[in-house]
Amino acid sequence: MEWITLKTEDQFENILEKSFETPQLIYKHSYACGISSMVKQRLEKNTPPAGVEFYFLDILRFRSISNRIAAELDVHHESPQVILIKNARCIYDESHLGITMKGIRSHNVAA
Repeated sequence: MEWITLKTEDQFENILEKSFETPQLIYKHSYACGISSMVKQRLEKNTPPAGVEFYFLDILRFRSISNRIAAELDVHHESPQVILIKNARCIYDESHLGITMKGIRSHNVAA
């Protein structure tokens, strides 16, 4: 699995734009949370769905981006959390131990 590190608000704008062509997934991670590390490892052990770009957001370093994502996509902030975006809208979000590659695949409109 290849993560694209999300570090800037401009990148988030680009994610929204690209979501009109390709589903985009943001994984919100906290290095201070053991569950975040476990979920990330679990995702990395599975095959990601084709046609989805996976972004990694360190919420401790980039909290302002995390807050903007929550506000713009109208999702409650969680950590860990996955947010699947299509047409600049959240089409699926899940948090904590509910995060699975199977769940992501089942909501992937590109499949």
